[in-house]
Amino acid sequence: MARVAAMARTALPLAVVVADTGFGWLVGTSAAGLAAWAALTAAVMLLAARRPLVAFPIALASALLTGGALALLACTSYQAGRHVTSRRQLVLTVTAAVAYPVVLLAPTPLPATEPYPALARIALLVAMPLVAGVHFTRQAERLRRERRRHAERERSRERRRIAADMHDSLGRWLSLVSVQAAALEVAPLPADQRPVARNLAHAARTAVDELHAVVATLRASPGLEGVDDVVAQFRRAGVAVTVERSGPARPLATGDAGHAAYRVVQEGLTNAARHAPGEPVVVSLTWQPDALLVAVANPTHEQVGGAGGTGLAGLAERVRSAGGLLRVRAEPGGFRLVAMLPVAPERVEAAP
Repeated sequence: MARVAAMARTALPLAVVVADTGFGWLVGTSAAGLAAWAALTAAVMLLAARRPLVAFPIALASALLTGGALALLACTSYQAGRHVTSRRQLVLTVTAAVAYPVVLLAPTPLPATEPYPALARIALLVAMPLVAGVHFTRQAERLRRERRRHAERERSRERRRIAADMHDSLGRWLSLVSVQAAALEVAPLPADQRPVARNLAHAARTAVDELHAVVATLRASPGLEGVDDVVAQFRRAGVAVTVERSGPARPLATGDAGHAAYRVVQEGLTNAARHAPGEPVVVSLTWQPDALLVAVANPTHEQVGGAGGTGLAGLAERVRSAGGLLRVRAEPGGFRLVAMLPVAPERVEAAP
């Protein structure tokens, strides 16, 4: 497949060079002119492979100056349409496309000369390939979104299945252990065995609570919208939390990225409440053009978190699986947990 794709990438520029050079030969262009035109066409096609939005106006100018470049114009128009991904690029591309017929038809004396051949050239070589490229890009993006949604639905279904299995099997046994440990705690035991029974009962209750929290997380999978709720919970528990937001909010790339942002805030607040009780904590959500920065800062230098899928080690893996990065830093003002998560790319909403 890779060899076929490489051959296709080579065959397309070659076909365009041959077609436009052949057109020049048919209209009587000299040998030197044909060689120069073939070199220019090849250069523009190589540029179109990397910078199609730059190659498109160059092809328009070449077509206006020479009266040829028909295959080059059609190819670069389609490539430009495929790579229009923002409103600014759309405006610039449409402006260049509109300038072509204006310059082409300006010297046409009406009604002495019919403008229909020029209009047909504009429609067939510029407008239709450009619109086809934009439409192809929109359809491809729609297909990618559908695949992402399907993958998220599958992951959500798998999480619910795992949660049900954990609740039905492990939860039942842990509940039984907790009940028996509680009975042992109130039983008449020797004085030296009572602390052991209390610690065992406490550990059993903690295990049951953590299991329920994990099951709830797997079932609900809260996203970025749950940050305010978890902040409110910690505030009710006595943690002084300040939330700072900056930049225009944008959709995240996936639902996993939203859940990772929620978990970063939850883990950061948990560590702050555990290792710096009574100290203020700052949660910041900073929207950048291509990423969301989620940071939790608290005045302690202690880097906490366990391994084996829990604590900061598990959080780093969760952020990484969502396409982001997690950094844990000790700063002069304290301890800072920062995650960078991808946002959804800005797409064109309407074709020209």
